[in-house]
Amino acid sequence: MADAVRKSEHAFRTIGELASDLGVPQHILRYWETRFPQLKPLQRAGNRRYYRPDDVALARRIHKLLNQDGYTIRGVQQLLKSGGGAPSEAEGGEPPSRPCSAVARLASTASMRSA
Repeated sequence: MADAVRKSEHAFRTIGELASDLGVPQHILRYWETRFPQLKPLQRAGNRRYYRPDDVALARRIHKLLNQDGYTIRGVQQLLKSGGGAPSEAEGGEPPSRPCSAVARLASTASMRSA
């Protein structure tokens, strides 16, 4: 966020602020709300979204699983539905060893071939 004043970690975030923090367009966050029932920001008049600290943490986790760990939407849905088997960053856990993404599987296969 480019603002000189940074919000508290406990403050609610607007969709624009969260999208900026994650580096994704706002429509991606709205799409995630349709795919992940756990992500439910408060909606006020005019459908203004306010993400609570727990919503922010979940959105960051979804973003990490999709864009860094190589999970698909379906893979993240299953992971969250099963109780979130992968440890979160805050817990200092290791990322899961078998991402669902075909690209990640191909990359690991290629690295095994070159070794």
